[in-house]
Amino acid sequence: MRHVDFSPLYRSTVGFDKLLTMLDSLAPTEQAQSYPPYNIERTGDNTYRITMAVAGFGEDEISIEAREHVLTVKGEKAEDKETEGTEFLYRGIAKRAFERRFQLADHVEVTGASLRNGLLHVDLVREIPEAMKPRRIAITSDTGGQPRQIEATKA
Repeated sequence: MRHVDFSPLYRSTVGFDKLLTMLDSLAPTEQAQSYPPYNIERTGDNTYRITMAVAGFGEDEISIEAREHVLTVKGEKAEDKETEGTEFLYRGIAKRAFERRFQLADHVEVTGASLRNGLLHVDLVREIPEAMKPRRIAITSDTGGQPRQIEATKA
């Protein structure tokens, strides 16, 4: 089910295509993926952390890629030679491959990732360039110490 059609806005706006595309991608799809579960935390003014529950996956089975404002986390379980020939009566630990994508805002960069106790932590920081930070503009007077006369007529 498509909830909003942005195509009329594409025809009448200039420069907002990225915003509309991001809004369009946020729409829930019918096959919304729920595995693996994750948290997004704000750990400081400009720092964030994504925590994903990836129990059973090793460091060599997970790949993280950041490209063009999209963070992609993929996991693919390698064949386990230890369980070869074993018959499972019940398999509750997920072994399926996954791929999660996160939209990153402008100037958000991945600073690191770690895997501890089945939790994958991806640390992010937003670094705004100096040219884009607000700056204070000093106001100066150009009268040179003399009172400024705006209009005058001699009487």
